[in-house]
Amino acid sequence: MLNMTILALIIGNTFSNASPVLMAGLGGMISEKSGVVNIGLEGMMTIGALTGAALGYFLGNPWIAFLGGGIAGAIFGLIHAFVSVSLAGDQTISGIAINTLAPGLALFLSRLFFDGATQTPSIDLENKIPRLFKGLSSNQIFNNIFSQYASVYVALIMAVVLYVVLYKTKLGLRIIAVGEHPKAAETLNINVKKTRYMAVIFSGFMAGLGGASMSLAVVSSFSPTLIVGQGYIALVTVIFGNWKPQGVVLGSLFFGLAQAVATYLGSTSIGIPIEFISMIPYIATLLILIIFKGRSCAPKASGKPYLTLEEI
Repeated sequence: MLNMTILALIIGNTFSNASPVLMAGLGGMISEKSGVVNIGLEGMMTIGALTGAALGYFLGNPWIAFLGGGIAGAIFGLIHAFVSVSLAGDQTISGIAINTLAPGLALFLSRLFFDGATQTPSIDLENKIPRLFKGLSSNQIFNNIFSQYASVYVALIMAVVLYVVLYKTKLGLRIIAVGEHPKAAETLNINVKKTRYMAVIFSGFMAGLGGASMSLAVVSSFSPTLIVGQGYIALVTVIFGNWKPQGVVLGSLFFGLAQAVATYLGSTSIGIPIEFISMIPYIATLLILIIFKGRSCAPKASGKPYLTLEEI
């Protein structure tokens, strides 16, 4: 039976593992709310992770590096927006292309800046994203749960902010409108293309932040296997969460919990091969997607290119 200290450690690891996926998932949700599917989250997270690790190593400032990772992801968000919105291209193909291009570029840049190495040097502990509430209490259970990297709290705060923006502001209502009925939105003088551009670029920014949080907080360097499908997991959280911020939070926490349990089992002598333990988070996520797929309802115009009234 688990004691309270181990249970608290699993809970703490759940939040730590969930935060990168949560950031990317929130970005993917906003993009799809505007009507553009962003399958390229994986590539955007990867380039964000490399940028964060490189800037963190050279500059020694985790916050500039964190922001730089977001900007790198936003650049690829801009590319996806140009293809999907301006050129009315196939959004799925564009996303797949980004998932091929961005990791390749990340490896090229890593070799370029680090003498041919595909893994960046480790960032000094003091140059990583700091933990909040560290040493605030002598209670080990409190520390295990609440002494999290600041990026975890950033992700949770962003979920609240996006909920307010989507459902309590004019901007949010416009994003929802262009994702549901773009032609009707255009008749109300809402610039559909501009709104979608903003949403897709923002999704890239959030995915980049998610990748940077991996290389600046969860670990302290970039490697080719760092992201390992977490961008696709972020897409699953969007579907599982029914395209709502609170749902994406729950989906991310579910993945984080599965990862935390797998980590705990891997540290025990339970006798299960490590390869099977490593599969637990992804199998669990796949099962939850199968269970909830039929109950999800995507924005009506999601994935459909849009031509303005002048272009028709």
